[in-house]
Amino acid sequence: MADEPTVGGLAELYLGNLLYALERCALSLQEEGKPLDAAFYRGIGRKLADAHGQAQRAGGPPSSHVEPRE
Repeated sequence: MADEPTVGGLAELYLGNLLYALERCALSLQEEGKPLDAAFYRGIGRKLADAHGQAQRAGGPPSSHVEPRE
């Protein structure tokens, strides 16, 4: 089952969607008066975005790269 997706591969594939969802969550928490909780989720998004940028600079595949499935 080498063709099964990995957590990292799925996170890479859906990174934009994940970052959007994390920011929407943070905005909602901010509106609820929970700035520390909002900062926590924004921090997760920042770490994901930074890791993606580092991978791109190191010559990783573009985020739109999808491995073909058989």
